Amino acid sequence: MKKLSALPPKKPFNPAPVWFSLWIVLLWLIVFDLDISFQTLLYGVEDMAEYFSRYTAPDFSEMSRYLQLMAQTIATALWGTLIAFVTAFLLAPFAARNLTPGRATYRIARETLNFLRAMPDLLLALIFVAALGLGPLPGALALGVHTAGFLGKFFAENLERIDKGVIEAVQATGASRSQVVMYAGWPSILREAIGYTLYIMDRNVRMASVLGLVGAGGIGLALHDTLRLVKYDESAALILVILSVILVFDYFSTWLRGKLT
Repeated sequence: MKKLSALPPKKPFNPAPVWFSLWIVLLWLIVFDLDISFQTLLYGVEDMAEYFSRYTAPDFSEMSRYLQLMAQTIATALWGTLIAFVTAFLLAPFAARNLTPGRATYRIARETLNFLRAMPDLLLALIFVAALGLGPLPGALALGVHTAGFLGKFFAENLERIDKGVIEAVQATGASRSQVVMYAGWPSILREAIGYTLYIMDRNVRMASVLGLVGAGGIGLALHDTLRLVKYDESAALILVILSVILVFDYFSTWLRGKLT
């Protein structure tokens, strides 16, 4: 019979000194490469404190207009998400290896999604504003085109993880390729698809406010105007409205996604 050792197990290696040393090296590299001057930063703190002090008296006298502009921003995000969802819903099956009709179709669908994802929504908003003029439509199109790439990639990767047996079971009934997608593909990833769409909607609400700064309508455009006219009290009120709505939407989206898991 094998004799058991009476020695206690070896104490695990403590990585804290290594991590701390690496953190110091990285911090030094950042300071050295960016040529950061702590003296300049200290002087800048005083200037920043003076600048932010101008926002300490928010003016909510036009609250109804602010809420109307915020509703326009949310509508922009909603329409952008719908455009992204419809585009991703159509392209994702072609970008999934197990459902695409051919290698060429797969490659075209994948590269289309890559292209959409690679186009920054801020750049798209500038292009659409130049082409269509100021307003929420350029913002919705910019959000829809950009996030369609992300949503399509999420959908395609989830479709590729479907159990092969589920697909074969539907194919055994004589179903066409589109019927396989509708009866084996989407029902298998329904929960993930709803979760990803809610995440994109959450993200689009934040970005719709930013796109307003480049002329894509909504509360962002109003914030841009008040900042340009040095109306800090109105700017502070608009910023508080934006932050409040984004926080509420973030909590609601997180709660809803949690219910789906």
